[in-house]
Amino acid sequence: MTSIDCLTFGVADPTAAERFYADAFGLDKQVRLRASQEPTSGFRGFTVSLVVSQPSIVDGLFGAALAAGATELKPAKKSLWGYGGVVQAPDGTIWQLASSSKKDTGPDSRQIDEIVLLLGVSDMAATKRFYVERGLTVAKSFGSKYVEFDGSSSTVKLSLYGRRGLAKVAGVPPEGSGSPRLTIGGDAGTFTDPDGFTWEPAG
Repeated sequence: MTSIDCLTFGVADPTAAERFYADAFGLDKQVRLRASQEPTSGFRGFTVSLVVSQPSIVDGLFGAALAAGATELKPAKKSLWGYGGVVQAPDGTIWQLASSSKKDTGPDSRQIDEIVLLLGVSDMAATKRFYVERGLTVAKSFGSKYVEFDGSSSTVKLSLYGRRGLAKVAGVPPEGSGSPRLTIGGDAGTFTDPDGFTWEPAG
């Protein structure tokens, strides 16, 4: 089964970005950084979700991210599906902080249960087929709106979302151009998907 071990972000200042991810989310192995001056503007076509067990953990991560220099895109609050908010890291990456629970059952543990990479795609059927051909197994599929792949063996799970829908969830306009400044590290080899996202072996 194809798995994702890490996400590499292209950033202008790797040292500052490394400090942000350690302070905000306590991430080190799952996020890698490389210096990049590749042109990029607007929505980069992806978000990363940190899924946790209860609202207090969302609030803790949200506050830590803002204190470390993130920008609030959507405040943390209750919704139909649970509790969550959206922040943008100083390097431009958009992070969704979410819990399916609306009530706390204990103190903020800072425990992250899942990391999910959501790719905004232009043709759901074509991109879904592309990834299935490369060894990913579909766990859930909702027509042209959303596809979730089995991530039981992965550090990072992969999901597909329509680009405009994902931008709406993130709280940003869907327009964007240039590099996504994202490289997906896994065991599927080296390739670029239909929406321009690059994979490479996680060394």
